[in-house]
Amino acid sequence: MGKRGPKPKGKVKIKWSANFAYAIGLLATDGNLSPDRRHIAFVSKEIEQICNFMNCFGLDVKIGKTISGYDGNISHKVQFGDVLFYQFLESIGLYAKKSKTIGKVLIPPKYFFDFLRGCADGDGTFYSYWDKRWRSSFMFYLEFTSASKKHIDWLRGELACKLKVRGHISKDGRSITFQLKYAKREALEIIKNMYYDEQVICLSRKRLKIRKALAVNDKQQRTYS
Repeated sequence: MGKRGPKPKGKVKIKWSANFAYAIGLLATDGNLSPDRRHIAFVSKEIEQICNFMNCFGLDVKIGKTISGYDGNISHKVQFGDVLFYQFLESIGLYAKKSKTIGKVLIPPKYFFDFLRGCADGDGTFYSYWDKRWRSSFMFYLEFTSASKKHIDWLRGELACKLKVRGHISKDGRSITFQLKYAKREALEIIKNMYYDEQVICLSRKRLKIRKALAVNDKQQRTYS
């Protein structure tokens, strides 16, 4: 028998951790797996998001530019080849052309909320406003978006099981994506679990936006309690 060649080495060390799960959440939302079953790409308009992604996976690759979205804006892009990591992603539920077909993602329960924080930083939205219909009513919503109903249903089921929150699902105005929304009390419960520590890796702009809204909410509750 001839000698076997050395086992292929991947660029990404496959080991679950809070940061690893967070970056899987980013990939589940804004990542792209090539049909060649080798290359993985991640695109974001925010350089901090790109750096977080690279740091979580221990990547040392060049950051490029690409034109993305309907408005033709320039975004940052990271692309790398890693057969072993690609196979791992397939084993947990991420595939090429996943946007409309992704369903359950096999995340260790310990790291689910790190994964969810990555999803929130990728395709999630947080917004708040004063509801004029009610006296001094401050509202805020946490929203997760996907083109796959299966994925949204899975997220909703996981959150219902872990936190006893229900949320509600709607479609966007163009009927392209599904939106899983949580209002105020339920949103706050999810936020507390996603940002369980001051040091968790995240998109700082979104965390600051959430903090400002929660500060307004706390002040309102103290005023009217």
